[in-house]
Parts: sequence; structure tokens; C-alpha cells
Amino acid sequence: MSTDLLALVGELLDPAALAIVCGGTVLAVALRSPLGELARAIGALRTLGRSRFDAEPLLAQITALDRIAKRHGVLALDRSVITDPDIKTAIAAIVDGAGGPAIRVLVDHRRLARVERHLAVADIWSGAADVAPAMGMVGTLIGLARMFATMSDPSAIGGAMAIALLATLYGALIANLIAAPITNRLRTNARAEAFERARIVAPLVALAEREVPRATIPQSSTLASVA
Repeated sequence: MSTDLLALVGELLDPAALAIVCGGTVLAVALRSPLGELARAIGALRTLGRSRFDAEPLLAQITALDRIAKRHGVLALDRSVITDPDIKTAIAAIVDGAGGPAIRVLVDHRRLARVERHLAVADIWSGAADVAPAMGMVGTLIGLARMFATMSDPSAIGGAMAIALLATLYGALIANLIAAPITNRLRTNARAEAFERARIVAPLVALAEREVPRATIPQSSTLASVA
């Protein structure tokens, strides 16, 4: 059984057709995408095996930071070890005296920017899923052209026909079994993380509003009340 499977795989493997489809897909995606986003798209493959983002550890850390601020003052938060970049930026702004509305705008902006980066990476893989079948058709046309050019040599017709047929197969497989599933997984993870990160906004805003110094009462108002 394994011998027959290996023989089938060997029959369906054509380096020329694979080079046309893979090389053409990579080139087309690279030409339409910035270099930085291409690097992030490749790096995003490491996240596919991870579980979905959960905000509970971040909420627990915010609760701990809130207790520290109550006991030792807001300046003590500046010495806390915070690994999440959104919370770290928000706490730094709170220490500098930012109020609740400013913290809400800051955290929401960072969350939306993160979503845009994730969706841009997913769009690159979506583009690969769109391009791969077209590159398969290009390989088919190249194989047919080669076959018609070598009609006088029967031994060359088989190789040209293999390129023509297998290029279409490779394009369909790359699009539907590799690029499209990666796209869907990245988009699902991005939506889940955006929803979870929205949960950290309210406690950070509450912390900021509690730590904002109370406005001093104007002297004229104080004198008027005494009079």
C-alpha cells in the first residue's frame, strides 16, 4: 500500500509545473504587497497552532496593578513589569496623568491598529489563494505550447502534457488546501483577539479616572462660599 502511494506521489510530482505555480504565486504576491507585510505574513504562520487569544490574564494583571496603585500610589506602577504593549502604554499614560477619556481613545486606537495589521497579513494569504489558480492556468498554457512545439517528437509530448495538467492541479491545491485555510484562520484569530482586547478598556479607564488628581477649587469660589 505504501509503495503504491509513493508511486502515485512520484507520478504527480513535476518540478517544472511546481516551479511555475509556486514561483509565479510568490512573485505576484510580492509585487502587490509591501516587504514588511510579507515578512509579517510569513511570521504569522507561527501563530496558527496557538489557542485563541484570551484576555483573562491581562484582566488579572490590571486588577493587580489597581491594587498596587491603591496601596502605593500611581507612581509605583512605573516600576511594574508589564509585557503586553497595550497595557504598558496605557499605564505609562496613566502615570503621566492621562484621564479616562484619553486612555479609552489610546487603547481603542491601538486595538484597531492591531486588527488592521492582522487583516493586512490575512489579505496577503487571500491574494495567494486568488493568484495560485491563475498561475496554474499559466502553467497549463506553457505546457500546451511546449506540447504543440514538440509534436514531431513523441517522447517529449508526455512531459509537456504533464506540465499542462499538473500545473492546474497544483494551483487548485495551493489555493484551497494551503492559502485559503490560512487566510480563514488568521481572520478568525484577528476577530477573536479584537473582541477579547475590548474587555481591557473599561478597567484601564476606571483606573485612570480614579487616579486623576481632583481639580482644585478656585480661590474666588471659596471666598464666595465663606461670605
